Parts: sequence; structure tokens; C-alpha cells
Amino acid sequence: MFMQNSMFVVLFLALVGLLGYLSYEFHVAKDITQSARNTLSEGSTNVLKQMKGQVNLTVFAGADEARRKAIVDFVSRYQRAKPDLHITFVNPAANPKQAQDMGIRADGEFVIEYNKKSKHLLPPINEQDMANVLVDLSRSEARNVMFLEGHGERSLIGLKEYDLGDFGKELESRGFKLSNPNLVLEPSVPKQGAMLVIAGPQIDVSEGEVAKIKTYIARGGNLLWLLEQEPLRGLQPIADQLGLQLSPGIVVDPAAAQAGGDYKLGFSAHYAEHPITLRFNLRTVFPMAREINSTAGDVGFNITPLIDVAATGWLETGKLDGKIEFNDKQDKGGPINIAVAMERKFPDTQEAPGKTQRVVVVGGGGFLSNRALSSGGNFDLGVNMINWLAGDDKLITIQPRPLKDTNLKIPDNSPFTNWLVIRGFPAIILPLALLFAGLSIWLKRRKR
Repeated sequence: MFMQNSMFVVLFLALVGLLGYLSYEFHVAKDITQSARNTLSEGSTNVLKQMKGQVNLTVFAGADEARRKAIVDFVSRYQRAKPDLHITFVNPAANPKQAQDMGIRADGEFVIEYNKKSKHLLPPINEQDMANVLVDLSRSEARNVMFLEGHGERSLIGLKEYDLGDFGKELESRGFKLSNPNLVLEPSVPKQGAMLVIAGPQIDVSEGEVAKIKTYIARGGNLLWLLEQEPLRGLQPIADQLGLQLSPGIVVDPAAAQAGGDYKLGFSAHYAEHPITLRFNLRTVFPMAREINSTAGDVGFNITPLIDVAATGWLETGKLDGKIEFNDKQDKGGPINIAVAMERKFPDTQEAPGKTQRVVVVGGGGFLSNRALSSGGNFDLGVNMINWLAGDDKLITIQPRPLKDTNLKIPDNSPFTNWLVIRGFPAIILPLALLFAGLSIWLKRRKR
């Protein structure tokens, strides 16, 4: 009996020790909160994985233990994905000279150092801001996004709904530099740019400017071309150079109308297997989209039809007034491809040795406009396109999503509902319910 009890104790202690060892070596966690706010998004995790080497985080925060604990809890999510991310706290009140030397402006400010570069992050800090800084630090050099201006284009620094200013600001927060070279005065498109963006000119581009853009493409320059429904405004030679086939008509999508939108919106139906859209499953919306195809394989490009829209829609070639109906004799049934990605290995020359050239053409530049940028995954898709064109393939990822608004909103036109939720339930109904429950329990006990 003694031997049996002793063996049980030994085995029990061994089991406890084994469980302790397994819990130390292996960590399993499940985030059941709304929007998974206690774990990192796939985007942030992918950025951390491609960062080779130590990341140092210095937090300038006062001695408030509760605030420091909140910061540690926030940073611990990043440390689980990247164990060599180290955090150090500095009290600016106790170390004023260090805070002054480092240009600290606020209590709780982050200074993130990686690969001999550093960035400051001001509170309040969220995952989106942190991801932007990490992406910026990950880039080995600044990326210059050039955009054509002077012909009524959608501007990357513009404020109108038609413009792309909000998208431009997000690119700058990710370490891109924006520039708008004047091709009337410049002898050529600057070589130091990572890409050129052409976003729907409204007046004709001059022959001289078009010739410079053609030379830029011929020499291996990267291009993002956001096409519109209007005529090509003098850019037909560029379309011919890229072998683009542009069908007449506009995408009509009944699914958009059923969702309460405009039938001239095209909802994404299918994404190609391509680095831009790898594991991309967010819905994107394209206003006034047009069909695009390319035969540029004739000059060495690998071509990928990138995005199909309007699975139950069609390409409308008639007038867009009155009742819109599919005409099988002149309209083309969906899905419709509205974007192509093109890539080729540029021949080795003294000017561009071993360069890989990339081009993206989208038939519906309005999807990145200030008005449409927040629709579905439009922003994420745009960032992925820019990263791919800039050669930052490892940074192509779905961006962290903002937390959902959990505030309770009560309609102003419902006074009874307002009274019931704000006053009636907590002040009257809940206390009466508790009183009734207490009396019921007391009466049952008295009868025993």
C-alpha cells in the first residue's frame, strides 16, 4: 500500500512538472474580444517577421504604474511575434536632459530604433500608427512616388473628393516621398523615383510630355496608371506601348444597387493569384470602372489580369439614363476584368542592370479617391499596389483594421426609447427585478 501511494505521488509530481514544462515552452492563446483587439493583425505580424535584427523601443513615460502597465500590455503583443523587441522606460521628469536631447514632446512618447534608424510615435498610440512606423523603418531607402500634374489629374496632395490626397497622406506616413515633376520643364522623368502615377488627366497631355513618359517606360520605369471613362487625353501612345486593350462601356453591377449603392459601382468578384492580392479577401469597390486587357507579352511582360468585378453585372455600352438593362447583342456579361499587373525583367544595360519593371493599370481611378478610399478594402489594395511597384514585396499585406465603434447610439426621434434605456432600465426596472428576486427567495426559505 505504501509503495502504491508513493508511486502515485511520484507520477503525480512528474505530471505536474511535465505540464509546467509544456506551459513554459509552448504558448496557446485565443482572443475572443471584438475585432481581436488583444492580438496583432496579420499585417503587423508579417511586418515584424520580415524585420531581421533587434528592435529597441524607448518609452518616455512618468512613474504612473497603471499607465506603464497599459503600455507593457500593448507592447507585449509585438514581443510575442518578435522576441528581440526590447522595451525600456525613461522617466522624463527624472531625466530631463535625455528627454530634451531626443526631442521628446509628450508623456508616453515612443522612440523606436531599428537598423540604425529611429522614429518617434506620439500618444495616443494604436496598432495602425505602430504598423506605419515599423513599415517605414523596414525600408532600406526612401521611396519617391512621382505623380503627373497640370492636366486636371486626381492629385495625391489634393483635398477635393475627386482627389487622392487622403491616400497620399497615408503613403507619406509609411515612408514614401511624394513629388510632382513638371514634365514641361524637366528634360525627362526623374530616374530616382520609385514609380510614376498617372491619375486621369482631364485635358490633353502634350506630345513632349508623352514622349518623356514613353522613354521612362522604355527604360524600365514603374508605372501606376489610373484610367478614367473619359478619352485618354493624348496618352494613346502610352496605351499602345503597353499593349492595352480598352473596351468601350462602363461596368454596371446590380449587386451594388441591391446593397443600396449606385449601379455604376463595381463590386470585386475575384482576385488573381498575384503578390498584390495574395490572401487578400476584402471587398473592393470601383466607381465608373472600365474593362482592361493587355497584349504586352509581345514585348516581354508577364501579364496578370488582376481584378474581376460585377459577377452578376455587365459592361454597359449604351446610354446610362432611364432603365438600364443587359443587351446580349452589344453588352458583355460579367465578371469584367478592370485591372492588369505587368512585370518584366529589364535587359541588362549600363543604365539599368538587372532591373525588374512593374506596371499596374486600373480602369477606375476613383477607387482611391478621398470619397471612396474607406470603402471596403480599397485602401489596403492601393497600398499593396504601391508596395509591389516599389519592390517592397515583403511589406505587401492587409493593413491593421481600426477597432469597431462600440458606442451606443440612440435615435433622437425616440423619446420613449431614450427614457427607457437611459433612466427607466437602470433606475426602475433593474432595481424592481432584483427586489422581486430577493422576495421570492425569502418566501421560499420561510416555507421550509
